[in-house]
Amino acid sequence: MHQPKRRLLLAAGASLSLSLLLPGASVSAQAAPATSLPNVVILATGGTIAGTGATSTTTVGYTAATVGVQSLIQAVPELAKVARVTGEQVFQIASENMSNEHWLTLAKRVNVLLAQPNVDGLVITHGTDTLEETAYFLDLVVKSKKPVVLVGAMRPSTALSADGPINLYNAVLLAASADAAGKGVLVVMNDQIQAAREVTKTNTSTLDAFRTPELGMLGYIQGSKAFFYRQSTRKHTLETEFDVSSLTALPMVEIVYGYANVGPVAVDAFVAAGAKGIIHAGVGDGSLAAKVLPALKAARQKGAIVVRASRVGQGILARNGEANDDELDFVAADTLNPQKARILLMLALTKTTSTRDIQRMFYTY
Repeated sequence: MHQPKRRLLLAAGASLSLSLLLPGASVSAQAAPATSLPNVVILATGGTIAGTGATSTTTVGYTAATVGVQSLIQAVPELAKVARVTGEQVFQIASENMSNEHWLTLAKRVNVLLAQPNVDGLVITHGTDTLEETAYFLDLVVKSKKPVVLVGAMRPSTALSADGPINLYNAVLLAASADAAGKGVLVVMNDQIQAAREVTKTNTSTLDAFRTPELGMLGYIQGSKAFFYRQSTRKHTLETEFDVSSLTALPMVEIVYGYANVGPVAVDAFVAAGAKGIIHAGVGDGSLAAKVLPALKAARQKGAIVVRASRVGQGILARNGEANDDELDFVAADTLNPQKARILLMLALTKTTSTRDIQRMFYTY
């Protein structure tokens, strides 16, 4: 399909509501002629990649999660050249509304599909705002070496030069690649392959928003082929100790942000609300302000696990650096940003309340 025709198809987003799939519905791409092609399932959750704008130049102020998985697949007929593609509409939400319950539902569905011999890989379409969090959660709980690839878009499907179609093509290509197996959950955007644990959204609107600032990307998609140059050394997927198969909820873990003149109000409120864990996104190397430290001590004495992280976004959070973690019985977040530290702590709390064990997990995953 030539680009003008594709844009016309995508620009019809306002009338696509008649063809949107309900959650749980499935659809197949055009049958591929080669029976040896891998089988890839696309799980759609909404987001900008499924969004529509008022005009073809609307790249902000659009409506997310309006286009169903069938339309996403049909807009990229080239998918049929690299895999036999089927799709399911799991959710249809903007990703700022992603919840713990959504994660558990998605993870269980992922594990069910990956256990099927006729599924070779999975693609999950997702809004970019919390894509990195969903990717890391799945990286910790997926029980398969088969490729799982998260993908989104920075521009809605109706925009000129929408990035969703090529991102989706690259994601299916990657999920169908044997080279992607065993590398953990991956994120592909802007022709770049990133590791779920390390990637983060670094820009509000540009196409190169997803980056791994210090450690670097894993590789590229170029010429319809995946090129890997490194991989994450932290344990993931089959190597983790986490199992969500019987979980119906996750422990309450909240994030407290550090800033000049920060006080104890947020910490006290979260503990009073029943938080089992507090991630302190401190300034610098996770420094603890004098006004907030007593509240964090009290939270730990009441049984809440306190993890020191940093708002900086890069670097190792040094244990016993800006605070005596041994004495305080706190946990250091290592290189995880606050939002990912929250995910690991939630899962850790399904296994233990020992800060020694939890610290081990932060250095393992």
